[in-house]
Amino acid sequence: MRVTQGTFSFLPDLTDEQIAAQVEYCLRNGWAVGIEFTDDPHPRNTYWEMWGNPMFDLRDAKGVTMEIEACRKAHPDAYIRVNAFDSTRGWETVRLSFIVNRPKVEPTFTLTRTEVRSRSQTYSLGTAR
Repeated sequence: MRVTQGTFSFLPDLTDEQIAAQVEYCLRNGWAVGIEFTDDPHPRNTYWEMWGNPMFDLRDAKGVTMEIEACRKAHPDAYIRVNAFDSTRGWETVRLSFIVNRPKVEPTFTLTRTEVRSRSQTYSLGTAR
């Protein structure tokens, strides 16, 4: 099962050149770039671990790609994503987020349906590796 979170998640994995092009786009727009990682990609897990501090004053995509590589080396079997934060007044939010690393084997999610009183049904979401 392929986890589909963020921009480009339904496309094939981005190459390093494509990642650098997206980071350039973010920097041209004046957005701060941050890198996060997790081993729990559950849709309700919105709090991933930060890799260093967000790069507010960075103007070169090479700095971000170096940090992505360092995070990949430290966490090769984790999900790693890049977030671009727009701090202009009126927005102050993540404008772009995309996955740049996936584990070799991705977890699968299971949906379990249970019948309860009067033929009502309840659903639970589980994770299987």
